[in-house]
Formats: sequence, C-alpha cells, structure tokens
Amino acid sequence: MLSLATSFVASAQSTGGTSQVCRMKIGGTIRGKYEYQTSDQKGRFEVRTARVNVAGDLNQYVSYKAEIDLCDEGQIKMLDAYAMLRPWRTLKFTIGQMRVPFTIDAHRSPDQQYFANRSFIAKQVGNVRDVGARLGYTFNVGFPIIFEGGLYNGSGLTNQKDFWTNNINFSTKAQFLLPVGLDVVLSAQKVKPSDVDVMMYDAGMTYHKKGFIAEAEYLYKHYGKGAFHPVHAFDGFVSYDIPLRRCLFSKVSPLVRYDFMSDHSDGKRYKTDDDTDEASKGQLIVNDYKRSRITGGVTLSLDKPFLSDIRVNYEKYFYGHDGIPKPSEKDKIVVEFMVHF
Repeated sequence: MLSLATSFVASAQSTGGTSQVCRMKIGGTIRGKYEYQTSDQKGRFEVRTARVNVAGDLNQYVSYKAEIDLCDEGQIKMLDAYAMLRPWRTLKFTIGQMRVPFTIDAHRSPDQQYFANRSFIAKQVGNVRDVGARLGYTFNVGFPIIFEGGLYNGSGLTNQKDFWTNNINFSTKAQFLLPVGLDVVLSAQKVKPSDVDVMMYDAGMTYHKKGFIAEAEYLYKHYGKGAFHPVHAFDGFVSYDIPLRRCLFSKVSPLVRYDFMSDHSDGKRYKTDDDTDEASKGQLIVNDYKRSRITGGVTLSLDKPFLSDIRVNYEKYFYGHDGIPKPSEKDKIVVEFMVHF
C-alpha cells in the first residue's frame, strides 16, 4: 500500500508546467465485539470486520476503490475492486467487483449500520456482491432522483477465471430524496444461483428529521419453476440522537428494531439423503428458518456519528414451531466497538 501511495504521489507531481489532479485516501473499519447468548449461557469475543481500503481520484473524470476484509467471519475476502468514470457530474459508470444496487439496509457498510448485527434483509435475503458494470444517473426535478442499474456475472466474488455464461443477472435501484426529509427507495434484482431464476423486489422509506430516524423496508423474493415458495422479509427501526455536552460521548442514541423473514433458500440445489437419482441436480432447501426478532439498545458515539461508536444491543428471537436456530442465531446480548478511519 505504501509503494502504491508513492507511485500515485509521483504521478501527481507537476510536469512541464502542468499538474494532474490525484487524490488518494487509505481508510478502513474495525469492529470488535463480545456476545453472550442467554439461552446457552455462553459468550465469545469476535473480530467481525477488519476492512482496509484505498480509494481516490486520478483526475476529475476517473476514480477507483479497492477494499479487502481481513476478517469476514474469520476469512480474508476481496470486497470491492472497481474503476469509475464520470463523464459529467450527474453520470457515473462503474466496472469491477462491487455491491450491487439493491435494498437500503444491505447497501450499508459496517460503519453505517445502526445496530451491531445486520437485519435479515441485509444478511440473508438481499446480500449480494458481484462482478459487473453499473450505470448511475442523477436527475433533479425539484428534488434529486438517483437511478442505478447494472449487469453482473452471477459468479460471486471468487469464481471468475473460467466462468462463462449466456445468462444475464441485473439489478436496478431508484432513490427519491424528497425535500420533506423522506427518502423512498425502490429496487429489483434478478439472480441465478443454480438453474433457477430468482427475482427480488424491494421497497423502503427512511424519514429523518434532526436526530430522529425511522425506516421501514419490505423485500419479496420469488423463485422460478416453482422451485421454492416465495420469501417475505421486513425490517423496521427507529432511532433518536440525544446530544451530550461535557462528556466522553458526543451523543447517545436509543434505538429499537423489528425484523422478520419467512423460510428462506439461497437458490442453490443440494442433494438430500432421499435423493437417490444420480442424474438429479438436487433441490432447493431451507437455509434459514422462518423467524422474527426484536432488537433494542443504545449507541454511544465518541466522535462524529459512524466514526467511533459503542453499540450495546439485546436481540430476542422468535422461531416457528419447526424452526431450528443456527448456533449464532439465538437470544443474545451484544457489545460492539466500531471505529472507522
């Protein structure tokens, strides 16, 4: 990273009476947490995020970003690696590896999250990163309208070298930033994890006024060929910032969230013990059982919001009669310290 920085600085030096615009920023996010599951009476320390990124502008038209997570659930992952072209201020073209334009909560980076753990929409149902190209355009009709649309491989983050396809995955998103403090977001996405087309539709609203924020988001997921029943997911929360003076913390934010998800499949086929046909591709199974959750807590900000926060949450899960909780999807107390630089 240091040698990369040196080369960028060198390219920005004046040459022959002219100079290039070259700006680079090295940043990242660290999230360390302690979780205690009350039903098991067991706890753990965890480094959930250790992201490092380099981003910047080569000139007024071209920018870039590369981001890696050194500890994404214990694994090293390349997250973002893209180049962006801005022919003019309202138009952006991006090519590379990126989070696709879809949903509200799944599009937030870890430093922008309001709760220690992501909603079901952001983690299980609508969480997609892929390799492709995206076009974004901003209209102004008295208020901004941001439209984004992209085409993607559908290969995920690691299967690129020998991946060829005649299938088109796409994602579109429209944001209406109304002047009354209300943002309305509509998005749609098509993916094909196996031989089944999966369509997702998402609609959400965020209202913000001074320190008060309220958000509601609904996602509908439909599987082609009747391979799996449709999935419904919902996420809603409210938060209120209380400024503090002459204190270690700049503000405290009490907040509460409710989220829900019906039985969910990742869209991939798996062979079961009952599948004896060797030619069979398997079937879609329930990867995440139907459940709802209530999360309450406070966020203590030591600096400006989303730069250094302590998040204290309690999560209460509710499963259906046949639901099987995963090892880390149970009632828990979470204390997280997040720093963003």
